[in-house]
Amino acid sequence: MTSGQHEHDTVPRAERGVLRTTPDTYGTSRNGLPLQVHLPPDGAAIRHVVFCAIHGTEPDSTVIVSSALRSILPGQLRCAVVLAANPDGVLMGTRGNAAGVELNRNWPTSDWSAEQPPHRWTLEDPQDVRLSSGPEPGSEPEVGALRDLIERLDAPSIVSVHSPLACVDDPGDSKLGRWFSERTGLERMADVGYPTLGSFGTWARERGRPSITYELPRESINEMVGTHSPVFAALLRGEAPID
Repeated sequence: MTSGQHEHDTVPRAERGVLRTTPDTYGTSRNGLPLQVHLPPDGAAIRHVVFCAIHGTEPDSTVIVSSALRSILPGQLRCAVVLAANPDGVLMGTRGNAAGVELNRNWPTSDWSAEQPPHRWTLEDPQDVRLSSGPEPGSEPEVGALRDLIERLDAPSIVSVHSPLACVDDPGDSKLGRWFSERTGLERMADVGYPTLGSFGTWARERGRPSITYELPRESINEMVGTHSPVFAALLRGEAPID
């Protein structure tokens, strides 16, 4: 098997330059960009919702899952895929959205806080860069639209893709979390080790919706396309377990 070829591939590598699925629009960003979701063909059950780049500084999540989506035929898709939950942030290269809100601290949860959520400038730095958690829980259009989409689709589980902590945040000790860990070598953890007030994970847990945070490692996108995209291709084809 030559470099760049994998047993999971369905679409020849030479033909993976474009997406073959036509996304639906499920909302609009703060700056007016369409929020898009790629859905399975009509009649196919949605096994998981997968969303990427809720932090604009994590575009690697978009590339890895897009590579997986471009590796499978449209008729094989069994997940709902949001390639950029924060398109304004991706375009601006900022963690937050166009209003400077940290979208993963804006979810309507019991622990939401109006305090400015900190984050690191680099992984080695202290958490001293401040953003906003929004004027109120769920204030941001990106959060409200994604929340409504998840509730409407009512899939068995949700996978949020982040970077670069190199772990599977699996508080429910799920079959899916073990499946990811076994195929990637990423450590499974019950939490990421610091408070995440108003996060998507807390919102999902409070509503009884199983979710996993998949943290890509601190590697080049080129490396991760070879190692992590095949795992996501299998997920998108519906090969991963449902608890």
